[in-house]
Amino acid sequence: MNRLRSALWLPLFDELADPRVVARLAADAEEAGWDGCFVWDHVDWRAPIREVADPWMTLAAIATATERLRLGPMVSPLARRRPAKVARETATLDLLSGGRLTLGVGLGSDRFAGELSKTGEELDDRRRGQMLDESLEILSAAWSGEPVRHRGEHYLVDDITFLPRPVQRPGVPVWAAGFPGNLKPIRRAARLDGFFPVNLEHPDQLAEVAGTLAELRHGDMASYDIAVPLPPGTDPEPYVKGGATWWLAEIDPGARLDEVRGVLRDGPAT
Repeated sequence: MNRLRSALWLPLFDELADPRVVARLAADAEEAGWDGCFVWDHVDWRAPIREVADPWMTLAAIATATERLRLGPMVSPLARRRPAKVARETATLDLLSGGRLTLGVGLGSDRFAGELSKTGEELDDRRRGQMLDESLEILSAAWSGEPVRHRGEHYLVDDITFLPRPVQRPGVPVWAAGFPGNLKPIRRAARLDGFFPVNLEHPDQLAEVAGTLAELRHGDMASYDIAVPLPPGTDPEPYVKGGATWWLAEIDPGARLDEVRGVLRDGPAT
């Protein structure tokens, strides 16, 4: 059985909206034996949250402050981002970090802060799913270093070569988010490098999802990741038995800096 890896999962709000503060936390986490530091990707959040940081700028700060930690947005709603820009951002960040980026992707939601409706983004889940899949096609092509010629329903990329390539080959690992009972995102995740279950209620749910993923991947799970968000203090062992390869320590939105430092000091899962 592979060792369970542990990461901080930070909402970049209020006291965590300063990239310098988060970069110092990440450096301390690395020294304390943590394996990763992932951040939320939002442009707004509901009250009483007032301050929100950009994930990509924060991740760049983390990359320069650390040497070993895996890092990335968890998760980025690609339907509200231009895939050509994400291709440049991900390749550059992977280069800056020396090949430590993991890209978490998902549909996103309007229910926490209305950030999709307030910015004129697509509200239909089905269409956002189509946009997500089309974006993933573009990213995969861009990371190859070959010219990208894409004409889809939602996006156009007409003969652009995205160099330099990411350090990681064939490209940046991608984890897809989804609800355990929803088969479509699980099928999407099976084509990628990992799954990030949302609203997981019980280890048995995870074991069922892991079984479905193994079937869809024809048993090829040796290098596949399942990253489970759990509150600090939760026993991860039942989730490891269910297939988890990563534990992401859930930090509440608006958590104070001293709370996060306490989780950090408690250390990674053993």
